Amino acid sequence: MTPTLIACSHGTRSHEGRQAISTLLDQVRTLVPGVRVEEAFVDVQEPAIGEVVGRAVAEGPAVVVPVLLSTGYHTRVDIARAVAAHPGRAIAAPALGPHDLLALVLESRLADADLQGGDAIVLAAAGSSDPAAAIDVQAMADRLAQCVFAPITVGFAAGAHPRIDAAVESARAAGAERVIAASYVLAPGYFADVIGRAGADAVTAPLAPDLRIAALVVERFRAAAAQLGGAAALAK
Repeated sequence: MTPTLIACSHGTRSHEGRQAISTLLDQVRTLVPGVRVEEAFVDVQEPAIGEVVGRAVAEGPAVVVPVLLSTGYHTRVDIARAVAAHPGRAIAAPALGPHDLLALVLESRLADADLQGGDAIVLAAAGSSDPAAAIDVQAMADRLAQCVFAPITVGFAAGAHPRIDAAVESARAAGAERVIAASYVLAPGYFADVIGRAGADAVTAPLAPDLRIAALVVERFRAAAAQLGGAAALAK
């Protein structure tokens, strides 16, 4: 039986942010027309991830794909707890990042911002108190460095250092003619607003919706579904 794809995002009060994620999931649905795609959240919005997983596994297997860019509390605790309640019936895929497709989306957003020689980039992430999240963001910066010819540093809106405004000032002090904050967030909302106020000369748009990210969600789903199939066979 084909598992349900549960796309679990953070949740936001921003109407534009909600629309961006909704559009992204519509793109996912076009790529997997035979798969049921459900939406869930770890904060702010409803339905909560535990509720959606419980409802889905009553009808068959389920794969939770975190629509989150990095490993962190929400993947390690909220999502992990939701699937652990249903062993052999539910599984969680890894967070979306780091991944080469995300680097390509970032490259496109930087092209829209007219990246030029003499510019420096701050990869501006939401941030997390989980050290694994900062490791993921640095790995993403390393991947982006293979796509663009500009110095890249990282900054965080919360939870880790350096903060985005400090990273912007450091890049400027190092001689950058212009500092671009590359928004490493999926959608408009609180963290996108923090990035916008961090003092960069230009700020790129959030990453979603984008068909490449939808393809990445599907990639994560298929890999986890294959693992779930093996686990289910062993449980019999």
